[in-house]
Amino acid sequence: MATATTHGARDHARAQQGGRAEAMPVVPASDWPGETPGPVVWAETVAGGNYTHKVLARGTELRLTDLAGDACAHLLLYVDGRPWERLNTADTVKVQWNAYLGAGQLLLSDQGRVLATLTADTSGRHDALCGTSTLVRNTARYGDGTPQSASPAGRELLKLAALKNGLAARDLPPSLSFFQGVEVREDGALDFTGSAGPGAAVTLRAEQDVTVLIANVPHPLDPRPAYTCTPLEVLAWRAHPTAPGDPLWDATPEGHRAFLNTADHLTARGIK
Repeated sequence: MATATTHGARDHARAQQGGRAEAMPVVPASDWPGETPGPVVWAETVAGGNYTHKVLARGTELRLTDLAGDACAHLLLYVDGRPWERLNTADTVKVQWNAYLGAGQLLLSDQGRVLATLTADTSGRHDALCGTSTLVRNTARYGDGTPQSASPAGRELLKLAALKNGLAARDLPPSLSFFQGVEVREDGALDFTGSAGPGAAVTLRAEQDVTVLIANVPHPLDPRPAYTCTPLEVLAWRAHPTAPGDPLWDATPEGHRAFLNTADHLTARGIK
């Protein structure tokens, strides 16, 4: 189909309606063909070297799946409408006495409140220490790290996602990485442990209304010379926040306090 004219370009564009690519959002999300525990509100496949973002309501559950075994989801969270309260990886690690993410761990802000809870994990290969890749590092390793290149850096993609939510580069703290693991040796050095293979998944539960930013790019410690990153499935559905009586609420003294801080904040704002 000729696209040299405006009419030709229009006809070509309209001919794409209804087509499906390997990586794209499902709109409306309710058209996603699989089954979930609740109504689907976000369904998307994110290509390697790409990013996505969404605002999710409190109680929403978000499942990330490493479809082919080489995805790496670099995640940031912000309280919707209050972006100065955001994911704090240092507090997430030190408050819970654990540098390794997994089911039952809480993702905390620097206000001592819970942004999200990890409710399920079949991967066990994650990282709360290194953050994402940068323009300088990717340019040195791959020859380019700009967003439009074949080897975009995670921080550059997160900047784009941030801008689309009224945030700026200064609003980007260190991120968490899912599906590519890192272990700390006794001498303090970091070992890259790679992925758990295709199909591994993690599920997060939003404990406040949150803005979610995700960049799917290679981990900065990935030793492979080629820029290697495969599609990431993102799926979210309506559910309910963690409440008193849930085993996670009282799993640890630190977690219990963080849930109390969150509940106290929400109650003062008139949110049950």
